[in-house]
Amino acid sequence: MTTIPSTSTAAAGSSAAGSQSGLIANYELFLNILTTQIQNQDPLDPLDSAEYTSQLVEYSNVEQSIQQNKNLEEIIASLQSSQSLSYVNYIGNEVTADASTTALSGSQASWDYDITEAATGTFEIRNSGGAVVYSGDVELDAGSGTFHWNGQTDSGQDAVDGLYTISFNVKDASSRSEPVRTTVSGVVDSVDWSSGEPILQVGNQRFPVSAVMSVARPS
Repeated sequence: MTTIPSTSTAAAGSSAAGSQSGLIANYELFLNILTTQIQNQDPLDPLDSAEYTSQLVEYSNVEQSIQQNKNLEEIIASLQSSQSLSYVNYIGNEVTADASTTALSGSQASWDYDITEAATGTFEIRNSGGAVVYSGDVELDAGSGTFHWNGQTDSGQDAVDGLYTISFNVKDASSRSEPVRTTVSGVVDSVDWSSGEPILQVGNQRFPVSAVMSVARPS
């Protein structure tokens, strides 16, 4: 599923429009008050023209600043939209990525792994902030396998959808540390922006674009 967000453009326009309308309202009020003051001023003690001229200049500078901010917001929104569209180019191409980070969606997350020797030890699953949300003991058979997680945390609560990273600390029968490889290769089926960060779908694996190590045309 390919989803392209459009909320950034709307937010930028809303922010600038709100500032602009607020300035116009205050500016009109200022002009009304100033006009009333001029009409009712004491001819023997007239208003200081330099003071209200200075205020007019200040309002003009604020108006120009708001317009510049509006233009910048529109440029940023356009760049973000263009960047999002560029991720579509991953679809149909073969990528190699560090799949230690995957997306939890609908209480389901999984990691494909490969290990040379059978090993036992522990694992930890961390959220995007680096905090451990789930951990435990694990036994891994030699070869390739898949680690599944139902989204439940150590406290028994359901973890929120998002990106989670797994790490293993396991040893083989000779008590030697055994590395667990979570690198995955495959053709990208889709790109999903619904989580706020582009997520690539490769088979049953979902991982962020930032995890991609190489991209190639499928052989």
